[in-house]
Amino acid sequence: MERLGPWLARLTWLALPLVAGPALGDALDGASRPVQLVASIGLGVGWGGVLVATLVPATVTLTVLRIAAPAAVAAAVAATIAGGPSGADVAALVGTLLAALATVAPFTVEAFVDGSSYGEERRLPLRVPGVLALGPIPVVWALVVAGMVTGPLLLAARQWVAGAVALVAGALAVWWGVRVLHTLARRWVVFVPAGMVVHDPLALVEPVLLRRGVVTALGPAPADTRALDLTRGALGLALEVRLAEPVPLLVLQGRGRSETVTTGAMLITPSRPGALLTEARDRRLA
Repeated sequence: MERLGPWLARLTWLALPLVAGPALGDALDGASRPVQLVASIGLGVGWGGVLVATLVPATVTLTVLRIAAPAAVAAAVAATIAGGPSGADVAALVGTLLAALATVAPFTVEAFVDGSSYGEERRLPLRVPGVLALGPIPVVWALVVAGMVTGPLLLAARQWVAGAVALVAGALAVWWGVRVLHTLARRWVVFVPAGMVVHDPLALVEPVLLRRGVVTALGPAPADTRALDLTRGALGLALEVRLAEPVPLLVLQGRGRSETVTTGAMLITPSRPGALLTEARDRRLA
């Protein structure tokens, strides 16, 4: 599955024109010719760009996939609502859902995060904080997608003033939203020859290196642990990293605020705790 992770995303995305194209084409039948043309060009360029992104595993392309895959599902849902349920609509929904699931699968995320590593590094992603996943992230994603499509479609419909305003506002929304969403792809634990580094811009001002001799234990956190919580409320199994001596961390406490905390243990929530523990054991970290 580790080897198939990125290929599942590639193959499901490659098949989208066949499984989702008819439904999207039917949904555009009632639109004007300029709207059809702009929408078709946008869908084609978007699909081709994302297909290329699936072939280049990196944190940047992971952010592209995380934006595009749910957008494909939303387009399939919109096509179903516009044209009424049909066999083509069902195929589009199933195809886009499979592509989205392949994109968010832990194996896929891990392959893309580790794709940005170099040398003897191995990067393992951290889970998205639950509070953000259930609220702010979908809102930011919706602003990004709306910012991409609203302006061009309004201009194609000859709504010149509204289209111009939407184009400018959309560009600002995309610029801001993509930066916010990309932060989620830059959260990982990276194993290096000297030890392990916790890299989490949502919890730490700067990455912290935990040297091989300092890490004494690494495993599932007990329920009564008093370790410093760096999970930011992520759902899933938390691992506790115990240290031989306290280390100072510059921890984010809110927007623009940070505090130096000295701790001898910390909590992290990797996407695949078993994979992280296996890597730590193979490297004889603790």
